[in-house]
Amino acid sequence: MDSLVDGNHTAVTEFILLGLTEDPTLRVILFTVILCIYLVTLSGNLSTIILIRISSQLHRPMYFFLSHLAFTEIGYSSSVTPNMLVNFLVERNTISHLGCAIQLGSVAFFGTVDCCLLAAMAYDRFVAICNPLLYSTKMSMQVCDQLLSVAYVGGFLNASSIMMSFFSLFFCGPNRVNHFFCDFAPLVELSCSDVTIPAVVPSYSVGSIIVLTVIVTAVSYVYILITIMKMHSTEGRHKAFSTCTSHLTAVTLFYGTTTFIYVMSKSSYSTDQNKVVSVFYMVVIPMLNPLIYSLRNNEIKAALKKQLGRKVFS
Repeated sequence: MDSLVDGNHTAVTEFILLGLTEDPTLRVILFTVILCIYLVTLSGNLSTIILIRISSQLHRPMYFFLSHLAFTEIGYSSSVTPNMLVNFLVERNTISHLGCAIQLGSVAFFGTVDCCLLAAMAYDRFVAICNPLLYSTKMSMQVCDQLLSVAYVGGFLNASSIMMSFFSLFFCGPNRVNHFFCDFAPLVELSCSDVTIPAVVPSYSVGSIIVLTVIVTAVSYVYILITIMKMHSTEGRHKAFSTCTSHLTAVTLFYGTTTFIYVMSKSSYSTDQNKVVSVFYMVVIPMLNPLIYSLRNNEIKAALKKQLGRKVFS
C-alpha cells in the first residue's frame, strides 16, 4: 500500500525511485561498476582510518581530521549507494516516506560534516605554514576537538532543518522521483502543499554552509599562497606547497561538483546531467579521496610502508 486517505486527499506513503536508466544491459554494467567503486570506497577509507589510528607518526591534527573525513566519506556514500545498487536489480524500487526522510537527513549530515572538515583542514594548513611557531598552541587537541564538534553539530542542525522541511510537505499525487535517491529538489516538485517556505529553508541552510566553508578555505589558501611566495628557498616553497596539494585536490573535486548541482541555474542542465554529477560527487569522490591522500602524501606512504614492513617481518 503506497497511499493513505487524509480528508479529501490521498497521502503518499512511499516513493518510487526511477534510478539512472531503464536499459537492462546498462543496468547490469552500472551495477558492476558502482559495486566495485563502493567496495573500494569502504576498503580505502577504512584502511585510512586504521592506518592513522595505529601509526604514531600520523597522530597529528591534519591526520586527525583526515580520519574523520574518511569516516564521513563512508557514511556519505553509504547513504545512497546500497539503495542505488538495489535499484539496478529490481523493476520497481520503492522507499517509504520515513526512509526517504532518513536518507535525506543522512546525506545532509555527512555532506555538511564533509564541508566543515575540509575547511578545518584548510585552517590547519594555514596555521602550519603561516604560523609554524604557534602551531602546537593554535592546533592543540582541545582546538581540534572543538572544530570537530562544530562540524558534527553543524551537520546535525542542517540535517534536522532539511528533514523538518520534508515532513512539512504533503504528497498526494505522483510518487515517482526522477532520481536514484531522495533528493530534495525532485521531491518538492511532487508536493501538493505550499512549498514556498519548505523549499527556501534547505536552500538557505545548505547555501550558508557552502559559503562559510568556502570562505574559510579560500582565505586560508590566499594567506598560504602569499606566505609561500615570500619564501626565498625554492625547496621551502616546494615542501610547503606539497603539504597542501592533496587537500587542495580534494577541495576542488568536492566543491566543483557541489557548485554545479546547487549554484548553477536549474534551466542550464538537464535531470540526466544532474544524476551523472550526483553519482560523481556522492559515489566516485568518496572513493577518490583516500587514493588522493595516499598517492600524494609522502607521510602516509611512509607510514603504510612501515606498517606493511612490520607485518612481513613479524
